[in-house]
Amino acid sequence: MDVLVLIDKLDDSIHNGKPVPLTDQVRVEREEIYDILDQMRATVPEEIKQARWIVKERQEMLAEAKREAERIIREARDQQERLINQQEVVRLAERQAEDIVEEARSREREIRLGAEDYADDILNTLEVNL
Repeated sequence: MDVLVLIDKLDDSIHNGKPVPLTDQVRVEREEIYDILDQMRATVPEEIKQARWIVKERQEMLAEAKREAERIIREARDQQERLINQQEVVRLAERQAEDIVEEARSREREIRLGAEDYADDILNTLEVNL
């Protein structure tokens, strides 16, 4: 059960408690409160576990995006080197290699930002649910 639902149940139990005359206190059913607290104790660790999993997934996504970006840049540099070594197309090779490196950087940024946005959305959703 969702922790927020349990908090609402606890709030309802207190709100619907019988007033104690001449005080600002209310009487609540002890077993009902203990039952809600037990459910909360069971639910919170699972939600924390889910949050940790999401954080781990986010870190893995960012690491994968970084590895992919580094691979793309490495390939771009390798291609740049091959093109430069060809005497007939030195100028063309330099331009193409620069374009490839810039595209790789752009893709790296897109991948990284996309992964961060996705992970942040998941974390925000989880935070709202907690």
